[in-house]
Amino acid sequence: MSAVVEEPENAPVGGGPDRFVYVQTFGCQMNVVDTDRIFQVLAPLRYQPTDDPSRADLILLNTCSVREKAEQKMLSELGRLAPLKDFNDDLVLGVAGCVAQQEGARLLDKVPYLDLVMGPDNIAQLPGILERVRAGGGRVAETTFAGRKDYEFIEAVPQSPGKVSEFVTIMKGCDKVCTFCIVPFTRGREVSKPAELVVREVETLVASGVREVTLLGQNVNSYGKDRERQPHFAELLRAVDAVPGLERLRFTTSHPTDCTDELIDCFGELRTLCEAFHLPVQCGSDRVLQAMRRPYTVEHYLGRVARLRSRVPDMALTTDIMVGFPGETEAEFEATLALLAEVRYSSIFAFKYSARPGTRAASMPDDVPEAEKQRRLREVQRLQDGIYDAMLADHHDKTFEVLVEGPSRNAARGGPDALQLMGRTRQNIVVNFPVPVGDLWSRRWIGKLAPVRVDRVHSHSLHGQLA
Repeated sequence: MSAVVEEPENAPVGGGPDRFVYVQTFGCQMNVVDTDRIFQVLAPLRYQPTDDPSRADLILLNTCSVREKAEQKMLSELGRLAPLKDFNDDLVLGVAGCVAQQEGARLLDKVPYLDLVMGPDNIAQLPGILERVRAGGGRVAETTFAGRKDYEFIEAVPQSPGKVSEFVTIMKGCDKVCTFCIVPFTRGREVSKPAELVVREVETLVASGVREVTLLGQNVNSYGKDRERQPHFAELLRAVDAVPGLERLRFTTSHPTDCTDELIDCFGELRTLCEAFHLPVQCGSDRVLQAMRRPYTVEHYLGRVARLRSRVPDMALTTDIMVGFPGETEAEFEATLALLAEVRYSSIFAFKYSARPGTRAASMPDDVPEAEKQRRLREVQRLQDGIYDAMLADHHDKTFEVLVEGPSRNAARGGPDALQLMGRTRQNIVVNFPVPVGDLWSRRWIGKLAPVRVDRVHSHSLHGQLA
């Protein structure tokens, strides 16, 4: 099922005054998409997004709880924003997202000036929650999970005209319940968005000018398994690939256990599917993987990598690496370094283990000292930096197809008669290149595929000239 946002009966009409909403987003791409849905459900209430919290009538912190630091940032930001309530009696201050789901009403007790707490499953209810708060109904905590059969996806509409690349959520939740991961507790069970709705959203985005979509889910490989007569993930990829006008298709994130041959065979076969795959391994030790409740071995994982690269030799693989999991020995950490050296990832997300409340690992002794976690993290990052530098150096003097997204951060570096643009290769590497300045440059280049020959290699990007 899908939910279409309709204008409530008490919404301002005609030339009524607008309100302003400020949303600060922490965490992953799923939270970024949730923020778009927040703006979408508030639009009928005449809420306009603002980048200035002092101007806002509603402030929401859309939070992540996968890592401890994100929670600390959220609490610190709440303290910074609290004085704004002294200057605006109408200001509503709220917390949404995974920390809100995790803490629920406890967060209202912890932060006395907070007005509302709302979990990711409750975004569609935000207008009603606001009405309760503003009508004097007190502070509200709404963190009820919708059942699998009752969950309704908000049908997304384009939020930012002119964007070349957008995210499309295809499912929510996760059923894996890894011992370190809080996602199943904050996002709930897996629920797949109906395939026809996914395709319709992609078609709508493409009609608005989007040329690249990234399909999102906690484990996209499991897509469709929770619904009868629903296409599985590889079939969904084929359906999206067939959307006219779409140039590039990506997805994230995946679980190695569900990385099927059928999915791998989509690479090199589907025109739009980019040669980039995020396949989290977490560590290089079978014993630690078992303790993490990751039901695969290093041998199985490397077998998936070998099949992917036999299918597409220049496949850009990325991954997640965790160091300092309870009980991880020095030898097991060295096995992770060996895995990195063997696979040679294009990039990694590396982080230290921190206990998440309610997870099974939280009851295990956190016996790797903080200083040792820091050392291991530095070693992982140093090794990966060397691998990535060598990869980028190999791209010198080669020509890549770049999807142009817009001006680069340093657009003026193109020179007095040129403007520097940026885009990405199919392997998701940032490339900057100059084009002649002209009145029609934006219409000519944005959203187009440009052949760029690399003439300079930087630490995290490439520079080139139109070929």
